Amino acid sequence: MQPFVVWVIALSDRKANSPSSSTSETERSLFGEILDWMLAPLLFVWPLSIAFTHYFANNVANYPYDQALREHVSAIARQVKLVGGKAQLSLPASARALLRADETDSVYFRVSTMDGKLLAGDKDLPSILPLPSGDAAHGEIFLRDADYKGQDLRLAYTYLSEPGMPGSQWVVVEVGETTEKRSQLANKIVASVILPQFIIIPLAVMLVWFGLSRGLRPLTRLRKTIDAREPDDLSPIATRRVPEELEPLVEAFNEMLARMQRNVEAQQRFVADAAHQMRTPLTGLKTQAQFAIRETDPEALRHALRQIATGVDRAGRLVNQLLTLARTEGGELAQRKHEVLDLSALIRDVVADWVMIAIDKNIDLGYESPGPAMIMGNPFMLRELAKNLIDNALRYTQAGGHVTCRIVANQTMVLLEVEDDGIGISEEQAEMVFERFYRVDDAGTEGSGLGLAIVQEIAMQHDTKASLRPNPTGKGAIARVPFAVWHPPAAPPPLPDDFSELYRQSPPIGT
Repeated sequence: MQPFVVWVIALSDRKANSPSSSTSETERSLFGEILDWMLAPLLFVWPLSIAFTHYFANNVANYPYDQALREHVSAIARQVKLVGGKAQLSLPASARALLRADETDSVYFRVSTMDGKLLAGDKDLPSILPLPSGDAAHGEIFLRDADYKGQDLRLAYTYLSEPGMPGSQWVVVEVGETTEKRSQLANKIVASVILPQFIIIPLAVMLVWFGLSRGLRPLTRLRKTIDAREPDDLSPIATRRVPEELEPLVEAFNEMLARMQRNVEAQQRFVADAAHQMRTPLTGLKTQAQFAIRETDPEALRHALRQIATGVDRAGRLVNQLLTLARTEGGELAQRKHEVLDLSALIRDVVADWVMIAIDKNIDLGYESPGPAMIMGNPFMLRELAKNLIDNALRYTQAGGHVTCRIVANQTMVLLEVEDDGIGISEEQAEMVFERFYRVDDAGTEGSGLGLAIVQEIAMQHDTKASLRPNPTGKGAIARVPFAVWHPPAAPPPLPDDFSELYRQSPPIGT
């Protein structure tokens, strides 16, 4: 059996002898792992099947020869007569010769009393067993195994007695036979069962190998499909010919491709936007620097340096907005965990950060809130949203104007509003201001046109949509972003102090 085991192990490890395969690749081979898990139980069960086959073969082989022993015991017992409590045996020589006529096994017999008196046969057979508990049925034949002269011996015996006879005078008739014929028959039975397995099991292994090779073809086909793709092809893989078990894998892979596609598109947009928007500020900075180099008048030089500083601030703000928009569109911020937060407190903190800027511009920045307003959201993203809305309102509000941030809440919705009394906006422009780099033509203010695009992207990450409309008061504009109210999960009802009330409401289990 050992060569077969080695052959199976070598068969299952088809990459072990390949010079191009490493140990880690062999351990991770799906084909080899499945084959090993299928064959390992087989190699474990096969020795057990041999042991069980040998056990049952011995039982089958013992049955006919035990019957023959019983017949010999019965034949001798019929020759024993009990007269007046004494045993008399009349065993013809022909009967004795018949017992010794076996060509394969040796047959022994003994007729004796329980106190050791030999009537006939072989006196050195294994000692007589004591009487069984209770009264032994007259003529009942028992079987046992013994060792005689270094040989395994199968013994059949019976007790003969008369009513009222003492146990010491009972007659025991024993016939023993060596087990050579039994062993030969058992070995033939085992061989007839085991030998075909040396053909069937290798054939089964080959069929398993063939079946696994055919069954894993969809994986090979899927690998070839992926290998054949162009490096920039991020389209989803078709699931029409994919087996049912591989569909979740392909769907997960397609979702990953979709995420990669979104990230690539966001990066491409960022590169295009940055190349488009940074060209003008950098050109202006270079021009101001050239003017500063040629200037000899200190006042004109300071003016040029102030222009350079202003340009640097403008370029820095543009870069920050471009990075924020790219991170938002690429999903980096969206992947951060949303949590329960008080929008009212968050907006109050953002407004406090902008108070000094509003004071420098001589604008009244206010905040109104009825109290806590709980929602599910990302604090970092919502701060960016509020910051851009306030910045946009301050930019388009003249000195002496007013900007008000307020929270309006009811049972189902929390509404963030940023109202100003600045230059206002038309209905046509209100539909376009959330596009990237769009700016109102007559605004007369500096900006990149990215602030409201960032607001809309963050709002979409929170399953809502921002809007900007003319102020109903007739002057300025009002921006709104609605959010769903977060409600705490309902607490389970408290257990009653008096359990009798609980029993009256519902009968006990089992009634």
